[in-house]
Amino acid sequence: MNANLAGFAAALADDPLWVMNTVPTAAKIDTLGVIYERGLIGTYQDWCEAMSTYPRTYDFLHADSLFTLYKERCDMEDILLEMDRILRPEGTVVIRDDVDIVAKVKSVTDGMRWDSQIVDHEDGPHLREKILLAMKTYWTAVAVDRGKSNAGS
Repeated sequence: MNANLAGFAAALADDPLWVMNTVPTAAKIDTLGVIYERGLIGTYQDWCEAMSTYPRTYDFLHADSLFTLYKERCDMEDILLEMDRILRPEGTVVIRDDVDIVAKVKSVTDGMRWDSQIVDHEDGPHLREKILLAMKTYWTAVAVDRGKSNAGS
């Protein structure tokens, strides 16, 4: 969701995967040309708006500092709802951002019934950047038995 130089996609290049690199319109540096030069696919996206994903949804989203990038532009809840829309049930999200933002994101994802946990950055717990690992759960509403009457209870 914030492709930078598409290093994440490049690391997966030999795997049988389809990776869409998105360069946020709010990014300070336009890196889409570099992504194309590396032989990868990509697009621009304003994450305050809906993303056209027809006809597919995604199994995995990686958001590197995306919420910091958009914190003055739109509500984090709007971005998370868009992530929920484009992510398949039981799909996974990795969010790397400042610890304060990651904690706020976790409180929202918990309310969305995602399973999530905050882990330390790979360079150690002393860094402010943390990682949120989240999985969109598959759930349905509880069935209501309309045949039973509550009369007399």
